[in-house]
Amino acid sequence: MALSKIWSAFILTAIIVALYKCVFLGNADIFSWMVVGKADDAANPLKVDGIIPTCKTAVDLCINLIGVMAMFLGFMSIAEKAGGIRLLSRIIGPFFTKLFPDVPAGHPAIGYMMMNFSANLLGLDNAATPFGIKTMESLQELNKEKETASNAQIMFLCLHAAGLTLIPVSIIAARASLKAASPTDIFVPCMIATFVATIAAMLLVAFKQKINMLQPVILAWILGLSAVIAGLVFYLTTLSTDGVQSFSNILSNGLILFIFVLIILGGLYKKINIFDAFVEGAKGGFETAIKIIPYLVGMLVAISLLRSSGTFEVIISGMKNFFALLGADTRFVDGIPTALIKPLSGGGARGMMIDTMKASGVDSFAGRLACILQGSSDTTFYVVAVYFGAVSIKNTRYSIGVMLLADLVGIITSILLCYLFFGK
Repeated sequence: MALSKIWSAFILTAIIVALYKCVFLGNADIFSWMVVGKADDAANPLKVDGIIPTCKTAVDLCINLIGVMAMFLGFMSIAEKAGGIRLLSRIIGPFFTKLFPDVPAGHPAIGYMMMNFSANLLGLDNAATPFGIKTMESLQELNKEKETASNAQIMFLCLHAAGLTLIPVSIIAARASLKAASPTDIFVPCMIATFVATIAAMLLVAFKQKINMLQPVILAWILGLSAVIAGLVFYLTTLSTDGVQSFSNILSNGLILFIFVLIILGGLYKKINIFDAFVEGAKGGFETAIKIIPYLVGMLVAISLLRSSGTFEVIISGMKNFFALLGADTRFVDGIPTALIKPLSGGGARGMMIDTMKASGVDSFAGRLACILQGSSDTTFYVVAVYFGAVSIKNTRYSIGVMLLADLVGIITSILLCYLFFGK
């Protein structure tokens, strides 16, 4: 019901704002923009997709996902039959059984979760999605109420939506393309912001589910992960821009290929029919991608209406006036549009980040803040539509509220860090 109310509110708010613009501001084209879109022009270089182009975009996203899903799910099928997923589950088990008390020790879902979190950490979105969907499907097998999100599914999805990423390569590349003086200067703030948002999501869900976070195993794993991340952050700060991007490419892409080699060797060692196992798993890529189309169309249409109606512009204008009245520094407001769009659309937020850097300057306070905000969280409502849609969950319980609170923590942390690093 929470998702239904939010979805309805998006659509009604967008139409009310558009109606006001049409009647009182004389914008006769607003409804046309909302339905069929608005092409690029000199006055407004940002293309606005209407709901009809957005429906096509949603289907295209799912179709493009089929091949990637098929490949990764095929390799995951080999790993599962060879016992690799269960082996990974036993290694990570001591920590995950405390954080996910409803998931039995050694359950395959734990291995899938670890693969998902690892892919997210390295910024491998294409790999993270299949692993995440496989996790949700595996957790759904343990779920007694098939249309209601289980505690384990909520914990997993809230951690996933926090978007913990080690190296924001796409953000660094965008800054480099716009001739930033130091494209990697946002790296450390991004890393800290996304880590804080992830810990916030974990603590919020743990509070709701009454999980004791002071257990020695949980503390040891969190502190250990913090130490590893801190070490990598320290190392990467010693590299040049080209060095960071080169290291990222080697680490992320090399790790994927290394995992594929391990899976194949494991399959050969266990003497399973590797290709048949791959084909069996790959079939699920098509089925899953097609299944999520209705959920994705519904969510992206609502988001499109918010963007094309100018609702975001109204919010930003109101925020700037509010903080100006309080006498507060309003530099951060120009970077906020990225944060507002990020939970709704990753592509939209990326476009807003680039637009902010172009409008305010790539090395301006607002430009840098937009980059940190872009790297501080994942696309919450896209995640909800895809992952809950993949297992036909209708009652999302408190998951969306927790995700948005974690996003808010990430936003506040990003603003504070930007003032700390670049506020002078």
